[in-house]
Amino acid sequence: MSLALWHWGAFAALVVALLTIDLVAFARRDQEISFLRVVGWSIGWTALGVGFGGLIYFWQGGGAASEYLTGFVIEKSLSIDNLFVFALVFAYFGVPAASQRRVLFWGIVGAIVLRAIFIFAGAALLDAFHYTIYLFGGFLVLTGLRMARHSDIEIHPERNPALKLLGRIIPLANRYEGDRFVVRERGRVFATPLAAAFVLVATFDLVFAVDSIPAIFAVTRETFLVCAANAFSLLGLASLYFVLAELLGRFHYLNVGLGMVLVFVGAKMAAADLYELPVWASLVVIVGVLGTAVGVSMLRPAPYRPAIPVEGGS
Repeated sequence: MSLALWHWGAFAALVVALLTIDLVAFARRDQEISFLRVVGWSIGWTALGVGFGGLIYFWQGGGAASEYLTGFVIEKSLSIDNLFVFALVFAYFGVPAASQRRVLFWGIVGAIVLRAIFIFAGAALLDAFHYTIYLFGGFLVLTGLRMARHSDIEIHPERNPALKLLGRIIPLANRYEGDRFVVRERGRVFATPLAAAFVLVATFDLVFAVDSIPAIFAVTRETFLVCAANAFSLLGLASLYFVLAELLGRFHYLNVGLGMVLVFVGAKMAAADLYELPVWASLVVIVGVLGTAVGVSMLRPAPYRPAIPVEGGS
């Protein structure tokens, strides 16, 4: 897929405009977030992401549209697991519901920047060194197996090197000061617990980018489709977080489904030189596995765990 520079410019402008609408709407402290509202926004952003696949179909054909939609489903699914970790970070630091919006805002911006860097770096590696396809594939298989074997997510903030580095650079305060990341007391600057939560979210953004970018390269090598699938999967992430915070713990088999998806796409990537599985078949397998994981979670509920408190939640 050969695109002119203005295509990239137009796409970047579209993503920035949509992201601004998405994030600014949920960064306002003066507006209560109701559960029905965030469900509506989540459905709307997901429908927009799927609808962009229709635009690609009329512009580049069915093959490109199938690759985009498969990548979109993978990235959107992996982002759900990421949001569970964000919820645990907020619970660990006792982040007030209203202040969670600001951390999500900058966390999503950071995720977009990190993924863009990894996308272009990964594309360059695959173009320059073909054997990296086997490294990416093996990495995904191992990651998937590890994810499927661990049903409980542990974050261990006290072991996080980025958080330790923050504590060495600037002392940590033991109280919140609204949405501020730093406060000044007795002539000294301190980082608030909100800053510590943001550092952890940014750290996990980096880890998630390392996991997700190789997964989508197993579906398509077209850089634009990879960027588009990632961008539209991140749109609506803030509203989706508040939906999942209400449902935390109910989809306890989701990690198994996500792990199986990563194993599948990793094996598909490593075996691409021997057999190229049709994109539509990959999409069917991925949707089927994730749908089964959600269905089994609903049929076999886990022991009740309280949801992370959010504004307007019940």
